[in-house]
Amino acid sequence: MRFTIFTQIDHRKNYGQYFSYAPYIREMNLWLKYFDEVEVVGALIRKKGEDKEVRGKEKNELCYDHCNLKFTPIPSFNLLNFNNALKAAIRLPYIFFKIINAMHRADHLHLRCPGNVGLIACLCQIFFPSKPKTVKYAGNWAPQAKQPWTYKFQKWILSNTFFSRNVRVLVYGKWPEQTKNVVPFFTASFSEKDISSIEEKDFSGPFTFLFVGNLVPGKKPLESVKLVERINFGTDQEVSVNLEIYGEGPERKKLETYVKEKQLGQLITLKGNRPLEELKGAYQKAHFVILPSCSEGWPKAIAEGMFFGCIPIATPVSCVPWMLANGSRGILLGENQEIRFKNQEGKKGWSVDSGQGAEDLKKISQLIDNPEKMKRMSEAAKEWSQQYTLERFEEAIKEVLYKEQQTPNHKQKSASPTVNR
Repeated sequence: MRFTIFTQIDHRKNYGQYFSYAPYIREMNLWLKYFDEVEVVGALIRKKGEDKEVRGKEKNELCYDHCNLKFTPIPSFNLLNFNNALKAAIRLPYIFFKIINAMHRADHLHLRCPGNVGLIACLCQIFFPSKPKTVKYAGNWAPQAKQPWTYKFQKWILSNTFFSRNVRVLVYGKWPEQTKNVVPFFTASFSEKDISSIEEKDFSGPFTFLFVGNLVPGKKPLESVKLVERINFGTDQEVSVNLEIYGEGPERKKLETYVKEKQLGQLITLKGNRPLEELKGAYQKAHFVILPSCSEGWPKAIAEGMFFGCIPIATPVSCVPWMLANGSRGILLGENQEIRFKNQEGKKGWSVDSGQGAEDLKKISQLIDNPEKMKRMSEAAKEWSQQYTLERFEEAIKEVLYKEQQTPNHKQKSASPTVNR
């Protein structure tokens, strides 16, 4: 059977192998093992020095692990401004043709949404109602979420059982009034084998905070820096805290400027993109993981930190309130105010400088003063996250792909989180 993936993620070719963003590749390699042919439809980019050996782990990239993989390149495009929209309009007929042809060759269609490629693929799959399809929707599926129209349109098509037939849409969280083809799902980063190596944390201080993710406005990394700064210099804390930032992105220069101007070099460390093995060590040593994001699907960094007993601090977006058990497994930032983003730049959302930010700062400071409560919260976070291992994730993928072959008892066992609303 041929499994065909339609994805927004950029790829690079090196020595006959196709590399892309490591977390995405790790997940896809779990899907690929159940098919004897694979086709990937996406953008293929070229960088300087691509003729040299590329070491995936150093670049936060990995390659697909399949011996029979075909790559069908399509031009990348976006609709962010008039010029780009005009270019996209010229390219769309060609992209549409390539996607339709790939779907015609496929036995199973797998769409990665939301995204521009996912949007076109959502429209194209309408013409193949009899072919089995899975859609991994990695964004925020919350019905009330304020999102770009392209995201809303994809959600509408995918949840419409007339236009999207023979499809299972995998979403993060269980939401009310969903159609039968929408299936709650989750993701995972670590194995059951990792659990035995996790050491108990010492909550006597000094304390380390982690920010892990792309350095983009919507994830608000600067607010994480300001929060650690305020804990050190704006409260009566007798113990110091520091922040390690893992990730790259357009906000890095702004962070470096702020750290330099405020002379926070001793407190804030920018680590860049690092391999997963190094992140494991960081999670093991850290006490808190923070993500004051404006929008998320399944915030992987929060789940990963909780796996190692880090206390999560995050805004209540998407399924985060369920992950944190409404505050008993961590701290919800801005839980008394509506957290929404005004646009893709995330200009509106939680802020340390707001009145709610001051309340949250006080809440974090009080928690730091209570080692026993930190320990209990850490254990609760660890117990929850360690349910979602790579082994269970692979079983959930198998259940999706071969549901018709499952026994009734196996069907009743939910591999998905339930979000109470």
